[in-house]
Amino acid sequence: MGVTRVKHAEEKGKEEKGLAKDVKKPKVEMKEIIRITGTNLDGRKSLNNALLGIKGIGRMMSNSICKASGIDPNKKLSSLSEKEREKLESVIKNPISFGIPKWMVNRQKDKGTGDYLHLTGSDLDVAKKFDIQDKINIKSYQGVRHMFGMPVRGQRTRTSFRGGRAVGVVKKAIKLAMKEKEEKK
Repeated sequence: MGVTRVKHAEEKGKEEKGLAKDVKKPKVEMKEIIRITGTNLDGRKSLNNALLGIKGIGRMMSNSICKASGIDPNKKLSSLSEKEREKLESVIKNPISFGIPKWMVNRQKDKGTGDYLHLTGSDLDVAKKFDIQDKINIKSYQGVRHMFGMPVRGQRTRTSFRGGRAVGVVKKAIKLAMKEKEEKK
């Protein structure tokens, strides 16, 4: 046992000095920023965590996308091949066709088409703006609340959503102006 430790230590010392066998590892070119579905993602992160950077994809959806595409979720995003990236994008764009359940998508029974869609990035923002505008146009309760910039989902308004007004606080300049008006009368 002592002999093997000595040999191992000698080999380790040779490796550090550069005297050991020249074993060249192929250098893999790692990109730090990868663009997937119109979003720049950090290539140093694992696939599972990197997908969270795309707006509209949460933890569960990220796990499901990794399983549906057949790519290891712990693999670094920068080490994916071009074929794997294309597969990943196609799963993100149409998750239901790859076996992801309908209840997981963020646009169930879309108003315009009636389809189950999963929107990401700017498409999600645009769809949300159009939905709010539709509610305002038909003057529903939520639309009216959106129109006036008030809370939509039943929150209290006594202390929250005050819009930057100082309520109950009178500034010194206002107090002085009030005193001057009273003295003139």
